[in-house]
Amino acid sequence: KTIHENSFISSRSTLKIIIMAIKLKLKKGDTVIVIAGDQKGKQGKIVEIDKESTRAFVEGVNMVKKHSKPSAKYPQGGVVEIASSIHISNLMLLDNGKPTKVGRKIVEGKSVRVAKKSQAVIK
Repeated sequence: KTIHENSFISSRSTLKIIIMAIKLKLKKGDTVIVIAGDQKGKQGKIVEIDKESTRAFVEGVNMVKKHSKPSAKYPQGGVVEIASSIHISNLMLLDNGKPTKVGRKIVEGKSVRVAKKSQAVIK
């Protein structure tokens, strides 16, 4: 009986490889609008993206109150407002103040993001 090299790869590690290979349509620094949920209509800039859970932290959106004990960071303690993540499917890119879908186009041998409404290349 022969053993194939792929039999040693666990399903968890292959899942991580697949997740990391996914190209997201939104990137850090993009200005987005929330299109679904209780935060619908709010706008902000993406601060951080978590590829594994496909969630993003957006400035001023999805703020939650956290009760914290006194610590070095918060010597007073009490209720602190922190940003919570929001799923990427609930966000849409803003192009010239209007929400637009994002597509990909090959320009000079490189795949670039393109706004579907205006056909402008997104930097």
